[in-house]
Amino acid sequence: MPEQAGRPRSGVWGRVLAAGMTLGAALVLGSVAPASAEEAAVPVPAEAPPSTRCQISDGRLAELSGLVAVGDQVLAVNDGGDEVAVHLLDAACQVVDVHTAAVDPYDPEDMALGPDGTVWLADTGDNNVNRPTVALLALRTDGTTSVYRLAYPDGPHDAEALLLAPDGTPYLVTKEVLGASAVYRPASALVDGGTVGLVEVAAVNITLTGTPGGPVGRAGQLMITGGAVSADGTHLALRTYTDAYVWPLSGSDVAGALAAAPVRVALPESPQGEAISFTGDNQQLLVASEGLPSDLTVVPLPQAVVAAGTPALGDVPSLTDLTRSGLSPITSAVIAALVATVVVWILGLVRRRS
Repeated sequence: MPEQAGRPRSGVWGRVLAAGMTLGAALVLGSVAPASAEEAAVPVPAEAPPSTRCQISDGRLAELSGLVAVGDQVLAVNDGGDEVAVHLLDAACQVVDVHTAAVDPYDPEDMALGPDGTVWLADTGDNNVNRPTVALLALRTDGTTSVYRLAYPDGPHDAEALLLAPDGTPYLVTKEVLGASAVYRPASALVDGGTVGLVEVAAVNITLTGTPGGPVGRAGQLMITGGAVSADGTHLALRTYTDAYVWPLSGSDVAGALAAAPVRVALPESPQGEAISFTGDNQQLLVASEGLPSDLTVVPLPQAVVAAGTPALGDVPSLTDLTRSGLSPITSAVIAALVATVVVWILGLVRRRS
């Protein structure tokens, strides 16, 4: 029986995948005063329009929630199922390999790739906002898997974005219906099979942009649904259902980066866009949506944003080298209608009180 990364699942609300990151054996994280990105994002048009690389049509990825580009291939994760499954897609969006682990996912929401080839999955979805812990899952190249549980200091949050800093520190960014997201990182070294606390280190304030897309109307412009750090460590990005926000990154100071004003890039309209990655050359963004078929879209970054002298991406082990187990069916669940109902109710309540 697979190890459970979170509490037992409950209907459409209950699947959270354990996700993880490499911190190193002796890493201890200290507390940092929360930062805030109060300045408005700067909208900058890209020099070239977005283009569709290919279409994802595999039924195992109907609820695509996380992407990581590896050269011209892509790692992808669905946000459901009863075991962890990371899919490797070729340049034509065909699944060519799958790595599974005997961990029962709850609601995987994002993914990152460590410099040593470790795949980190964020088991942080919590639509009902009632999970006592969330989790990170590490899938290593030697076939081993670790589950690291995390607890928020101020009660449960729904989070769909994972930022893995170049030094291996993980940051979780909450998904907030009114756009005021909080950023958390572990307060101490991770413990395999144990629970450590999180500490809030930054804030990201998203405002309405007018960009169409997503399942919840204008509220989709405010809700952070995914994150990524470029392979060369020079930029980080967060996305909503409609827009991407890009910040320059110095070293591994994610909190410091988020305190500055980002560059906003409008994304092509999609039904439920949650996945984002930098391309292998760090010059563009790669985005996709839940639902099938799903366009894997390349979004060029404005030239002013792109860092000069991007180093080449090192060799990444093939998933065929990883320990594999049998595939299991992945349950598809569409929660857009439920989310939309909640959003409309909350926004109506806010208007009545204002």
